[in-house]
Amino acid sequence: MSLVLGLLAAVSWGVHDLCVRQVSQKTGIFASIVAVLAFGCILVTPISIFHWDGPMAKGSLSLALLSGALFGLAAIAHYKAFSIGPVRLVAPIIGSYPVLSVGWAMLTGTPISVLQWMAVGLVIAGVGYVAISDDKEADWQDPKPAILWSIAAGTGFAITFAIGQAAVAHGGEIALMAPTRLAALIVVLAIATILNINWRAQNGLSILALMGVLDTIALGSVISAGGMKSPEFAAVAASTFGLITVVLAAIFLREKMTKRQMTAVATVFVAIAYLGL
Repeated sequence: MSLVLGLLAAVSWGVHDLCVRQVSQKTGIFASIVAVLAFGCILVTPISIFHWDGPMAKGSLSLALLSGALFGLAAIAHYKAFSIGPVRLVAPIIGSYPVLSVGWAMLTGTPISVLQWMAVGLVIAGVGYVAISDDKEADWQDPKPAILWSIAAGTGFAITFAIGQAAVAHGGEIALMAPTRLAALIVVLAIATILNINWRAQNGLSILALMGVLDTIALGSVISAGGMKSPEFAAVAASTFGLITVVLAAIFLREKMTKRQMTAVATVFVAIAYLGL
């Protein structure tokens, strides 16, 4: 079930990234993130309030708030990395965060076999290959800033998911969705205010609302896996969102995929299927 939630997150983020192509250049990084998080808060707050009396471990709220704050920082790093660096450099670095997720699970006592590590490696390699071969960008300059932002984003996502899953390990995954997103929104707004960056979206609000729904579903899916077996594999499956974007673009936007790309996609899903055994 963890892998199913991870794949749901991947599809949601994959469609989300298709939408990003339509609004990011016109709207701006901070305006896009703020709008997406705000619409997500509007969506989940009534649901969270309704489920607030459900079972929840002591300290879960604090962990959820910390997870949300880190997600806000990771989202900024993610957008920034893609805005200054080519896909072929940025995507593989960010997409390798499952190594940290699975590594942390192993350090905390979850047995991870060699074959499972190999499957995780195939997922990361497949996602990286598809992203690299899909890159249409030409020249780029100093790679160091993009590399640093990518590392920050990938690390942020790994820590976000680990802490978020720990928060809901004993219940409360629905109730804690609103605090998680609210914390992310506050962090992004605070940074935008400090840096004196305009965060108000002027157009594309319908697409941003859709992105907010998709982002909420994706983050909620990965974190909800915290109460299930092998929650770390939800993060692995979710990391395929970049690959999903390429596949969806091929289906709906008629963008071509090479045979090698299709082979990489098939390899990724075979590896995910193995992790689900």
